[in-house]
Amino acid sequence: MACGEKKNIPDVSHIPIHVSIERFDQQFFRIDTNNVMSGIKLLAASYPGFLPTYLQEIMNFGPEPDSSQLMETQVRAFLTNKDFRDLQDSVNAHFADVKPIEAALTQSFRLAKYYLPAFTAPRVLAFTSAIGNYGAVTVDSTLGIGLDMYMGADFPVYRLIPGYPDYIIRRFTPEYISTNVMKVLHQNLFPLRDDAKLVEQMLDLGRQQYFLEKVLPETPEAVRLGYTQAQLDFCHENEEMIWQFFVQHKLLYTGDWQDIVRYIGEGPSTQGMPAEAPGQIGAFTGYRIVQSYIKKHPEVTLEKLLNMQAMDIFNGARYRP
Repeated sequence: MACGEKKNIPDVSHIPIHVSIERFDQQFFRIDTNNVMSGIKLLAASYPGFLPTYLQEIMNFGPEPDSSQLMETQVRAFLTNKDFRDLQDSVNAHFADVKPIEAALTQSFRLAKYYLPAFTAPRVLAFTSAIGNYGAVTVDSTLGIGLDMYMGADFPVYRLIPGYPDYIIRRFTPEYISTNVMKVLHQNLFPLRDDAKLVEQMLDLGRQQYFLEKVLPETPEAVRLGYTQAQLDFCHENEEMIWQFFVQHKLLYTGDWQDIVRYIGEGPSTQGMPAEAPGQIGAFTGYRIVQSYIKKHPEVTLEKLLNMQAMDIFNGARYRP
């Protein structure tokens, strides 16, 4: 991992942020199935902002819990289902100790505060979504981590659920928790646009990657980008070819959503490029443009970079791989 590279990581040990992960998932499964609504009301007192979102949007259990017979029926059915209880038992065993996650997030939150003084560390809790692909979510000032989405690529249940291809499942590992959490927090502060030119959206992803580089300095670049190491190696070895592809096909200034999705959307590979090219390859190129800009303008802080106009970065980078 970045062998021989000296990382200039600031000392943030003095910043008073300490992450403690609350086990909402375990509390939810302790609800008395003979008295579901009382259990929900107790959880509502502890998690007034998160619980409604969890019940209605993440789990799709029905409308408002205080007057819904449907909600009570759905929650009871879930809590008494053997498969879901077995899943929670697996989560409990896999994440019996969350201290390493707490330590990693503590460091990342402190670094975020160091670079972005307005950053406020969220309350952090763990939940499960019955493999609903909720890896990290935010609700107001609460951040939830869906632990059942990080059980390891060999967790057999993932293969039983339609819609999860291999290139997605391989990222269902604990090493992606911090990256996904910090991505979500970045997107809360600096929402990614879906109505801009391709080059602007690439630069938004590039700035997100530069943010991740700063707050996750010990995380491998391949993990931050979501690529395999072989895919990242291909990108670095063929950086000029990738750039020329965008230039020669006159794609940089396109606003066509199909083109945009093709180059910044998730996928096993990028259509039109060699098979070794990863999906969301636009994030790599956007990241390299941002790195080129910072190399030419080292005085620009992360905070300023994240608030700049994308085209100012593009023009200032004079990117020529």
